[in-house]
Amino acid sequence: MGRPSTPLGTWGKIRIYPDRDGYAATTLYRDYDGQNRKVQKRAKTEAAARRALATELRDRARAGSKNIITPDSRIADVAEIWHTQLTGLGRSPSTIQMYRDRLDKQVLPALGAVRLRELTVGLVDRHLAVIKDKHGPSMAKLSRSVLSGICSLACRHDALIANPCRETGRITTKPAKEPIGLSIPELQQLRAYLTYDNTAVQRDLPDLVAFMSATGMRIGEVCALQWAAVNLQHATVDVRGTVLRLKGVGLIIRDVPKSRSSERTLELPHWAIQLLTRRAHQHGQHPHQPVFATELGHLRDPANTRRGLREAFTNAGYHGLTSHTFRKTVASIMDDAGLTARAAADQLGHAKPSLTQDIYYKRKVRHTGAAQALAALAQYQGYQ
Repeated sequence: MGRPSTPLGTWGKIRIYPDRDGYAATTLYRDYDGQNRKVQKRAKTEAAARRALATELRDRARAGSKNIITPDSRIADVAEIWHTQLTGLGRSPSTIQMYRDRLDKQVLPALGAVRLRELTVGLVDRHLAVIKDKHGPSMAKLSRSVLSGICSLACRHDALIANPCRETGRITTKPAKEPIGLSIPELQQLRAYLTYDNTAVQRDLPDLVAFMSATGMRIGEVCALQWAAVNLQHATVDVRGTVLRLKGVGLIIRDVPKSRSSERTLELPHWAIQLLTRRAHQHGQHPHQPVFATELGHLRDPANTRRGLREAFTNAGYHGLTSHTFRKTVASIMDDAGLTARAAADQLGHAKPSLTQDIYYKRKVRHTGAAQALAALAQYQGYQ
């Protein structure tokens, strides 16, 4: 029986002998292609030659195992490989950035130096418990998702037998509050108040609220809306993207909205067409100009816009309202008008129950009936 081969990425006995310049340290290194290669380093002293060879072997192992994951790999190294692969999976820039933040702020500071073979259910569970206590259950759940993705990658490389994140304790969160829809009189009253709020008018919130009430579009979708997506003649608007803020880049328009079902064309009630026509005369109608731009003509930041809306609503005595209030309001008006849940889902850009139905482009049909139902809002501000 022959002697077993040296494992990949390791080396045999180190030999040191004197030569003309001092000492030479040499060994046979088994590269990741399975070939044994001689590695040698020289120095003036025996100890220096040994250290130089050790450094060379360390660097050679790191270079050779850059994308090879073993039980001895550290969480930090595997995490970088996993995060790099996210881009190729079609994840949105905001999702990739969110995972990066969780890596840098929660996972790597606590577990980055841990080797995969040392990762246990108990260790992960304690780590998540600390995050939950310090940052809340939502942050703990997101951190677990990130760590679970890292462990899944390790499992695919046979570096872990099982994913320890799947056996951790359940992390419960308080159910999110359902958005509250407004009645038509309440919405009219709110919009009337905004026209008397100088700060809200300066921030262009009255028209923004009116348009969200006419469409049920998400705040990021409204901020991304450009005149090229508006057809005043046919009374339609195309939902083509959403605004994101990326670190080191700033605000961008992501061409694909929140989901595939979010790409849609909507009919507009006649009073919304009057609103857009007035804005086109006031601000121009350049195809790539945002319909609801900042005072300087730039993209609106959805986060800043939400903050401005909350302040305006609070000043009006409507505590707890958010931009999602108008999506709920549109859905409620459609429901009261006898329109189907299917039509409401098409209007709001929600995914269908069935994946088979999701891939049909019929999903984007714009005749949802919302324009007729929302025409009741024309009573406000003299629209006829």
